[in-house]
Amino acid sequence: MSRILTGVQSTGRPHMGNLLGAIIPAIELANNSKNDSFLFIADLHSLTQIKNPRELKDNTLQVAATWLACGLNTEITTFYRQSDIPECTELAWYLNCHFPYQRLKLAHSFKDKADRLEDINSGLFSYPMLMAADILLYDADLVPVGKDQSQHIEMTKDVASRMNHKYGDVFILPEAILQKESQLIPGTDGQKMSKSRNNTIDIFDTEKNINKNINKNIITDNTPLEDPKDPNSSTIYDLYKLISSQEEAQEMSNKLLAGGYGWGHAKKDFSQKLVDYFKPQREKFNHFINNPKEVEEVLEQGAIKAKKVANATLKRIRKNLGYN
Repeated sequence: MSRILTGVQSTGRPHMGNLLGAIIPAIELANNSKNDSFLFIADLHSLTQIKNPRELKDNTLQVAATWLACGLNTEITTFYRQSDIPECTELAWYLNCHFPYQRLKLAHSFKDKADRLEDINSGLFSYPMLMAADILLYDADLVPVGKDQSQHIEMTKDVASRMNHKYGDVFILPEAILQKESQLIPGTDGQKMSKSRNNTIDIFDTEKNINKNINKNIITDNTPLEDPKDPNSSTIYDLYKLISSQEEAQEMSNKLLAGGYGWGHAKKDFSQKLVDYFKPQREKFNHFINNPKEVEEVLEQGAIKAKKVANATLKRIRKNLGYN
């Protein structure tokens, strides 16, 4: 049995790209009884960006509600909030003391902003070691990540190897499960869906607002209604395929190629499909948002389970480092 660990930052309500590209695949892995899964809300990481207590708390609730609404089975998965496990920050300190400053300067999370040092706090600089602590604290074997996070897994293995060499075998070296390129979900502008690009689709919004977003923001060309259209150069078609059967996708493709079926028709069909496809998740999400105590109880129970593993790991590490 492999132990799989996944974390998601509490930086806002997850959008369609988050769900299809990361959360739902992670839940499928977690709900496999052959895996021992640890899934957490990385609210400590979020503090590098968010300094508003109310916003941080609300974001955490929305992220937790999303995971639960999408079918996470908390009976077989350890689902917890990162800040409920202070052992994580203790381990991050030990790791920071064994990892070179020059290597941290190469981290993408730092380099991307290195030309604006006034925007960088020390938490962002040491971000990779907190991420390493998240992983190593639970003896994780496998960590699902996108390409942009694979460097952090290599840093995790690097610092773990350094400490294993110095103190004995205190850490398990994790391996990354790289997400497939096909999981990069296009946004309304055809680029990767991202909050930073302001091109997201919020499946938890009202039906009216979902329709408005799709009609207003998905970019199309000015091909006349009666003319054939190329589905393979269409963001609408690319998004429609992600939530439709092969037969349904082929039907839309045939309509576009035949002519007499405009981009307005395609937007309407995609919007309706989207609303219907995520209806169960949207209803469950709204239930959890309106009943936050239920979410809190789930996270508290998850923290109890996570702490048992974290304390055992930290006890082993403290002993090897020379602490009582």
